[in-house]
Amino acid sequence: MKLIFGKSKWEMWDDPLEAFLERVKTSGFEATEIYLGSLRESPSEIARLHASYGLRLIGQILTQGQTYLDHIRSLESQFEFAAQCEVTFVNSHAGRDIFAFEENVQIFERIIEMSQTSGIRILVETHRGRPTYSAIETRKYLEALPKLRLTADVSHWMVVHESGLDDQLANIELAIRRADYIHARVGYAEGPQIPDPRAPEWEYAVTRHLQLWQEIIDQQKRDGKENLYLTPEFGPPDYMHTAPFTKQPAGDVWEQNVYMKNLLANRLEL
Repeated sequence: MKLIFGKSKWEMWDDPLEAFLERVKTSGFEATEIYLGSLRESPSEIARLHASYGLRLIGQILTQGQTYLDHIRSLESQFEFAAQCEVTFVNSHAGRDIFAFEENVQIFERIIEMSQTSGIRILVETHRGRPTYSAIETRKYLEALPKLRLTADVSHWMVVHESGLDDQLANIELAIRRADYIHARVGYAEGPQIPDPRAPEWEYAVTRHLQLWQEIIDQQKRDGKENLYLTPEFGPPDYMHTAPFTKQPAGDVWEQNVYMKNLLANRLEL
């Protein structure tokens, strides 16, 4: 199996796309993940620039609106744009935790339908504020929708359940079987992002995430998959810890993500 490392545009949110792509390539990543609604370029220009740098594009969709029908319309509109950008696949934050179960099911059913019709995978990220905010709730959707596939970001569940998820084994095992992509940010019981993955006091959190990510890799291998995308996703303030009063960030977030890429390449077993 081959690991393909992506780079989020998060910490270069307002920078020109080409400046970001140049830095991504120089830093040794093979793909990007970008919330396409943040870009000013046309779909053809987005696709052209990625091709010119030899990078693959993971399109990010964030559905919006007051009702579940608004979210379906938002999903459809954003996906149409993403398809024109020649995305490799789509990672979606779809639906809301405040919607009824049946409403979110309709959103996810539309995702499955669009994915099958277009041939472009649309994954649903495990994320706070969305239907998949917890391992317990996510299990309900996975059982109701056998074709639903996930982006695994377990850092969110660490916070929600205030644990290392050792007491959620059945729920975690199901999610692992349905995960096709990893967001490699390290969370802990009290927050979605440790201050620095290189710090020895956070080794326990890094180790726990590595264990879970390894289980996803092992499942992908059992499923006969040839590659797996991983995106180190340490984010800038306010995800990154800052000093009181000065708001100075605890570290260089790009540097941390490059460190995580190298750590994953060396520590995960293929």
